[in-house]
Amino acid sequence: MAATALPASAASPPTRTIRWAGPAMMAPFAVLYALFLVGPLLYMLVASFLDTSLLKGGLGHWVGFANYGDALSDPEFWRTLKHILWFTVLTTVPLVLLSLVLAVLVDRFVRGRWFLRFAFFAPFLIPSAVVSLLFMYIYADQVGLAQDAVKAVGVDTPPSWLGDPDWTMVSIAAATVWWTIGFNFVLYLAGLQDIPREVHEASAIDGAGPWQRIRHIVVPLLGRTTVLVTVLQVIASLKVFDQIYMMTGGGPDGATKPTLELIYDTGFTEGRVGYASTLSMLLFVVILIVSAVWFALVRRAERDQ
Repeated sequence: MAATALPASAASPPTRTIRWAGPAMMAPFAVLYALFLVGPLLYMLVASFLDTSLLKGGLGHWVGFANYGDALSDPEFWRTLKHILWFTVLTTVPLVLLSLVLAVLVDRFVRGRWFLRFAFFAPFLIPSAVVSLLFMYIYADQVGLAQDAVKAVGVDTPPSWLGDPDWTMVSIAAATVWWTIGFNFVLYLAGLQDIPREVHEASAIDGAGPWQRIRHIVVPLLGRTTVLVTVLQVIASLKVFDQIYMMTGGGPDGATKPTLELIYDTGFTEGRVGYASTLSMLLFVVILIVSAVWFALVRRAERDQ
């Protein structure tokens, strides 16, 4: 029995439909992206050159680069910037190294890997308010678990973890490491699973021990994952706000106040939207510079290899 030929229009969809299928599926995301990211970014850029205020209508009057001059000469801006840079150092190093170590250890498990993956990633799903409240109890003076742990090792007078300016930022950084290490851990674990098992088997046949395989095979092959993890972590640390604002409010005596809290206070408490937009633009530039410098260092290291 001869097969019946289908019309050309039924055999394949129209070319015009295929051409617009991709843009049509991207349209909802593009609209939301423009409304909630591109639009506010453009508004912030324009407002940074104006004296926009919440206390009066309209965009305000043109002031040029006066806001930028005031911001760059404001000691409070540089103080908060120093705070977030110190916080970035305190969190990025352990969050990269510890997540790599945990991922390498978990990758060696055949049974129960799903449970370990869930156990390390679960804290990342906890809201920042819950984490902040939890560690406020842990760090509480006299009755906190951190006080009891330090006394157990022989320290008679433990520090005030959230009240001593020398310890407050370190305490918040430790809470942040516990809270967010699961995200980097999952990224590293995915990178480890992309390394072919044949590579490990060949190195083992050649006599390489576990430490040699980690040093000369695993770490180099995870180079791109390390770049991604580090850049994401640096950006997230420079934008820190939630846990500091809820645990200390920027205290004691402004010792932990981040730049985003300065922007929040300036824009919503004082109503100086134009100046707050200028501070936001300067923070945006700092994040771009730090990311660009890191990428340049990584590319240079890759060329030298």
